[in-house]
Amino acid sequence: MSASGQHAPELRAAARHLGRRRFLTGTGAAAALAFATNLPTAGVAGAAELDAARISDDPFTLGVASGDPQHDSVLLWTRLAPQPFEENGGLPAERVTVHWELSRDERFRRGVRRGTATAHPEFNHSVHVQVDHLDSDRAYYFRFRTGKWTSGTGRTRTAPRPHGRTGALTLAAVSCQAYHDGYFTAYKHLADEDVDVVFHLGDYLYEYAVNSVGGARKYTDRVLPDVFNRETQTLDDYRRRYALYKTDPDLRAAHAAHPFVVTWDDHEVENNYADDIDENGNPPEEFLLRRASAYRAYWENQPLRRPQRPAGPDMQLYRRLQWGRLAQFDILDTRQYRSDQAYGDGAHVPGPESLDPRRTITGAGQERWLVDGWRRSRALWNVVPQQVTFSQRKLDLNPVAKVSMDAWDGYAASRQRVLAGAKAAGVENLMVLTGDVHVGYAFDILDDFDKPSSKVVGTEIVATSIASGKDGSERPANWETYMKANPHLKFYNGRRGYVTVGLDRDEARADFKTVSAVTTPGAPLTTAASFVTEAGNPGLHPA
Repeated sequence: MSASGQHAPELRAAARHLGRRRFLTGTGAAAALAFATNLPTAGVAGAAELDAARISDDPFTLGVASGDPQHDSVLLWTRLAPQPFEENGGLPAERVTVHWELSRDERFRRGVRRGTATAHPEFNHSVHVQVDHLDSDRAYYFRFRTGKWTSGTGRTRTAPRPHGRTGALTLAAVSCQAYHDGYFTAYKHLADEDVDVVFHLGDYLYEYAVNSVGGARKYTDRVLPDVFNRETQTLDDYRRRYALYKTDPDLRAAHAAHPFVVTWDDHEVENNYADDIDENGNPPEEFLLRRASAYRAYWENQPLRRPQRPAGPDMQLYRRLQWGRLAQFDILDTRQYRSDQAYGDGAHVPGPESLDPRRTITGAGQERWLVDGWRRSRALWNVVPQQVTFSQRKLDLNPVAKVSMDAWDGYAASRQRVLAGAKAAGVENLMVLTGDVHVGYAFDILDDFDKPSSKVVGTEIVATSIASGKDGSERPANWETYMKANPHLKFYNGRRGYVTVGLDRDEARADFKTVSAVTTPGAPLTTAASFVTEAGNPGLHPA
C-alpha cells in the first residue's frame, strides 16, 4: 500500500484489468488479494521464529477475548502488540510461540487444558485457540503467556447441551462504538453484569478519522498519532484502528468478562456499503480490495472460529448457535450480500424500486439458511441477532411516510419472505436483536405492518450505541413523531448504553440500560425501561 493510504497504482490497474467476475473467481484474484492484504502465498509456517525472551514490552496490550460458545468448546483470542500503534504492533515479521491455559478457577489451581499456539506475522500476530472436549454449561478462566509476559485473565463459558432443558439465559446486546464520539463507559458497567454472552451487532469500529485528542474524548493526557487522522483504506489502517479501539480499558474489560458473539454492519469497512458497491462510486473490483483488507483485519481482531476466516473479499459471518433447547441464535450478515439501496441510502417514500420483489438484504443463500434453520429448530426462543432495523419505522406523519432505505424497510420483499418463513416453520417466539441507529427501540413485530391491528408475531429489541452519536438525549427531537407514526413502537430512548435480555421458559425480559454522558468518563448506569413478552403470547408489556 502507498503511504497516502490509497491502494497502490499497480494494484488498482490489476483490479481494473481483472474485472469483477474474474476478480472473484480467477487465479489472478488470488495474486491480487495476496498483494492487497499481505496474505501468505506459500503457507504461514515459513517465517522465522522470534525468541519470545526478546520481547521487552508487554505484548498483551490489546487484552484477551473469547467468543461463539458451544456446548463442548470455547474460542480464545489475543493479539501480540507491544507497541500497538506501530506497524505490525511493534513486532518483527517473525512467528511467536504463545502458551495458553484454561482453568475452572481464576487462580488457575484447577487446570483443565493447556497448550501452545503460534502467532503468525501474516495474521498480525493474532491468536485464535479452539479448546474442545469441555464440560457443557460451565464457566472457565483463561490466560496467555509468551516470554516473561502473562496476559490478564479472561472468563468464558460453554453453552448447555443442545437438547438440554436449560432454565434461563441472560444476554447483552451492544452496537456502534465510535471512538471519536466518546468514552466506552457502558462497557465498564457491562463488565460487571452477570450475563452469559454478549452479542455485538455491528459498527465495532468506524472508518472515519480520529484526531490527536480523540475527538469528543478531548484528551489532555495523551496525543494520538497522526496515523489515525485519516479514513481507513488499507490493511495497515484497519489493523491500527482495531488497536486504537482495543486499547480502551472498558472495552478490554467487557471482552475479558464475557464471551462475545460478533457480527458486522457497514463501518467495519465503509459507511452504508452494499455488497460490492461503495458510497463513492468506485469500480466494484477496486472496492473489493478494500473490503478484503477490512474483512481480514476484522477476523484478526475478533474471537471468531476457523469457518469464519475470510477468503479475500468474502467471509461467511452468518452462523447458528444453540443454547440448549431454550434458544437458537441465527446471527445474520445484512451487509455483504444485499442489493444496492433503493433511491440512495437515505430516507425515501416506498416506491417500485424499493418494493421490487427481487431485492434482498440477506442474499438468497442466507435467506434459505435462516428459514431452513427455523424449520429444524426445537428451541423455545428463536433469536436473530442482526444489524439494521427490521420493523417498519415511519419517519414522518405524512399519508405515505418516508422510511430508511438502508434498513429492512428498503427491502420490504426480503422482510415479507422472512416473516412468511417464520410462520411456515411454526416459530412462536421470534425475537430480533438490532443495532445501527444509536437509539434504543422496542417494537412489536406485526404480521402486516400496514395494518396496525394485525397479529403480533414477534419482538424486536434495538440496542442503542455504546458511544456513537455522543451523549444523545432521553427524548430526541423526533420522539413524538416516531411514537405517533409507529403504534407498534413501544419504547424509544436516545441515550447511550446497552440492553440485557433474560430468557426463561415463561418469558423474555428486556432491560434498556443507559448512561447520562459519554463525552466525559465515569457516568453512572440507569435502567431506562423494562419490558416483558410471554412465551407463546408475543407482544411487549412494561415490566
